[in-house]
Amino acid sequence: MIIKSGLIHDAVHEEAYIADIKIVDGKIAEIAENINSADCEVIDATGLNVFPGMVEGHCHTGLSSYGTSDDKEHNEKNDALNPHLRAIDGFNPFSPYVERALKAGITTICTGPGSAAVVGGTFMAVKTCGTCVDDMLVKNDVAMKCALGENPKRIINSINSRMSVAAKLREILFQTKEYLAKKELAGDDITKMPKFDMKLEAMIPVIKKEIHLKIHAHRADDICTAIRIAKEFDVKLTIEHCTEGHLIVDELVRANVPVICGPIMCGGAKFELSNKTFKTAVILADAGLNVSITTDAGVTQLEYLPICAGYAVKEGMNPFKALQAITINPARHIGVEDRVGSLEVGKDADILITDGDIMVSNTNVLKVIVDGKVLVEK
Repeated sequence: MIIKSGLIHDAVHEEAYIADIKIVDGKIAEIAENINSADCEVIDATGLNVFPGMVEGHCHTGLSSYGTSDDKEHNEKNDALNPHLRAIDGFNPFSPYVERALKAGITTICTGPGSAAVVGGTFMAVKTCGTCVDDMLVKNDVAMKCALGENPKRIINSINSRMSVAAKLREILFQTKEYLAKKELAGDDITKMPKFDMKLEAMIPVIKKEIHLKIHAHRADDICTAIRIAKEFDVKLTIEHCTEGHLIVDELVRANVPVICGPIMCGGAKFELSNKTFKTAVILADAGLNVSITTDAGVTQLEYLPICAGYAVKEGMNPFKALQAITINPARHIGVEDRVGSLEVGKDADILITDGDIMVSNTNVLKVIVDGKVLVEK
């Protein structure tokens, strides 16, 4: 397949350019002018725009219920510490939200547990097409979801303060370090092994820096606590929501931590959202941080992801940075940038063809291509 003569916004080069894209075996094989199209299926994109499939770096799509406020599938409320829970075991590919995301051009999502518990379980990255989650996976166990602030305080009966929330997270990190040390000391001698603990087993990849802590934090003090704990235990970290990040720019820059901002298109449901502003993503991107934008679906509908980026542009964000905030930056945020997030040779052929800027509300998505197959066509 060859996409001919489209205006390519590849999320790598700031200036768009007209070229062809050749797709072979579901991958981008070549991007150049006037590629020989003999014996190839041709999609004429003359006068149209070509974008990478969008990436949502933080949502609960496929786990949160449709048409109800029931959140039992994506929030385990009976325990403050649930690292052994995995998004893959609760994901429903037939959720209407998944199809709606695909039609809007969001081709990869990072989805997982909510923020009721201090440690909620692992997120995963999946394509938004398919009938079995195992076949939709881009990467399983992308990150370990944690939460600071109001949510654990409101939901977990045994927690009443931010001090308790932080202590719970420290407790399981200390226990995992000790558990791992005992396992390593035992070597192949099963008689010296510590008693199997499913929760601590699930946390070992965090201690080994194989996956990062994906920490829900709105308030500036919670963001600082997340950074403090990550330094204390020498683990990798991303900040999710980062609502008051604009108040502590210097601290975030010193920590050099990836951040994902949002949801923005929602009401002030909690006191800790009182400083919510579209300018947060603008300010942090201008400071040089890897900034992504999220809908946190289902807080905001996933198909509004590009509109959220458009609002950031309205508040002063560079349009190219805004495009990156819904493509390559979230791909980096969740560690799948080798496959998705930009139009580059060797990457998955996840491509949108539109009649305008995807960050403008009246733009139509004309074709959505995933792994080289046209799945949506208007």
